[in-house]
Amino acid sequence: MKAKKRIALVAHDNRKKDLVGWVEYNWRSLLRHDLICTGTTGKLVSETIESKRMSEGGATAPDSSIRLLKSGPLGGDQQLGALIAEEMVDLVIFFWDPMSPQPHDVDVKALLRIAVVYNIPMACNRATADFMISSPLFDRPYEPIVKDYSDYIQRSLT
Repeated sequence: MKAKKRIALVAHDNRKKDLVGWVEYNWRSLLRHDLICTGTTGKLVSETIESKRMSEGGATAPDSSIRLLKSGPLGGDQQLGALIAEEMVDLVIFFWDPMSPQPHDVDVKALLRIAVVYNIPMACNRATADFMISSPLFDRPYEPIVKDYSDYIQRSLT
């Protein structure tokens, strides 16, 4: 994992406002990294960062980008899971709504599972996201230890 991270930002509908508030507070730190967002969340994140940049006189960060995926229920969570499996995501900030059933709950569970399998740091609430973004490792290279599942794979094949 390089110093410049690839950060996924995701939020369920009832938590989008919370994520936007977090992005407003942390936009300068986020500009130093590449962002990957699902659907509407990505549009809101992009608008929020652009608004903050303009209010600060057009502050920029070279080489930062926002990649937009599909909406979660339309496959965005699965796209993000695939990017994690391909080692194209370094961190996940996922403000999920534990109080509302989601039509794509199985996709959300699969996304959480694949992040754990690949030892991807994941924040599911603002407090954890605050700890993650304030960590000295946030802007430094880091080499996570990924569990070797080859024994498990061999066992399931026999």
